[in-house]
Amino acid sequence: MHILPILSTLRRHRTAATLIVLEIALTCAIVCNAVFLIGERVGRMNQDSGVVENELLRIQLTGIGKDKNPAVLTKEDLAALSAVPGVRKVAQSLQVPFGNSSSNSDISLEKDQLQSNLNASTYFGSENLLQTLGVRLSAGRDFTPDEFLDWDAIQKDSKLKVHSIILSRAVAERLWPGENPLGKSVYMGDDPIRVVGIIERLVRPNNFLAGAGDFELSTVLPIRTPYTVGGNYLLRVDPQRRAEVLTAALAALEKNSPNRIILRKQTFDELRADYFRQDRAMAWLLVSVCAALLIITALGIVGLASFWVQQRTRQIGIRRALGATRRQILRYFQTENFLLATLGIVIGMIMAYGINMLLMEKYELPRLPALFLPLGAVTLWVLGQIAVLGPALRAASVPPAVATRTV
Repeated sequence: MHILPILSTLRRHRTAATLIVLEIALTCAIVCNAVFLIGERVGRMNQDSGVVENELLRIQLTGIGKDKNPAVLTKEDLAALSAVPGVRKVAQSLQVPFGNSSSNSDISLEKDQLQSNLNASTYFGSENLLQTLGVRLSAGRDFTPDEFLDWDAIQKDSKLKVHSIILSRAVAERLWPGENPLGKSVYMGDDPIRVVGIIERLVRPNNFLAGAGDFELSTVLPIRTPYTVGGNYLLRVDPQRRAEVLTAALAALEKNSPNRIILRKQTFDELRADYFRQDRAMAWLLVSVCAALLIITALGIVGLASFWVQQRTRQIGIRRALGATRRQILRYFQTENFLLATLGIVIGMIMAYGINMLLMEKYELPRLPALFLPLGAVTLWVLGQIAVLGPALRAASVPPAVATRTV
């Protein structure tokens, strides 16, 4: 197939060809970045929390009876919840994975460091927090009972200090790459805190605020917090009995103190679904945009190819009369479309890169992987060939005798 006759024909139809090229370029630029954003959203929604989500229940309350101290009531609640049939472990925690709020702390390796090494989420909770969450302790140990302090006591007595901390694997690797972190110290203030354990993974709550790659930067401190500070009761139960146990747990809390309001009562499946509702909506919106753009581009190619077939009926008939086969006519239109698509894709790739640079600057998104560009190119090439196939087949089926009589 000779390219020069095709290029000559395209020059005579410069306006229509330019419009198709621009349409393909815009589609390429937008779809590449949209698919990348969809992948980012899906990856965020599927991230591993590090906890046994299918076994966990969360109950969050507010308010307190006038006759009970918050710390005392919290201990009574934990005892009552532990006695509920089907409850394996129970703990109180200031925050939960996929929660809407979080406590975050700067971590340094030196006392008087001007700039911290990193910022990580800090979990405060009762003695059974790690066992309740089901996180995997990959090195070191859990906290001992004598290491736990009460939140209220720390606020009242400045001499009380936390001396132990458990880090996620991501935090340990960020602070001491390739080293054993156990026994080393970090600073969250003026006093050193010794690393006693490493958990494999624990996602930070409200990780929309975290930068790329920071979702697993979490720490755990042995600090008990009464639920009035904004904490949660977490129950680890048999997965098949979650609904039953949740009802019984709420009844136990109501019996212990009726002067409270339940803010949230949910399984972790529901918690995750609520947390990523906007991500799912955004992903489906981007899918719709991509589908609409691809359909519009395909229709544009079909329309232009059909118009050109109609205009070139006489030319096609003459070529058929001179011996051109249907296959050659078909290849002519497919090659023509391929050339237009290639030019549009090249321009679209440049535009896609520019859009990604803008998103990186304005919204701190990661760089568009190079793999997305050839995948986008192949998609648009295939789309173009499929879209032009119908008009090209109609052109190839025009009888020479009819075509040569066309005025």
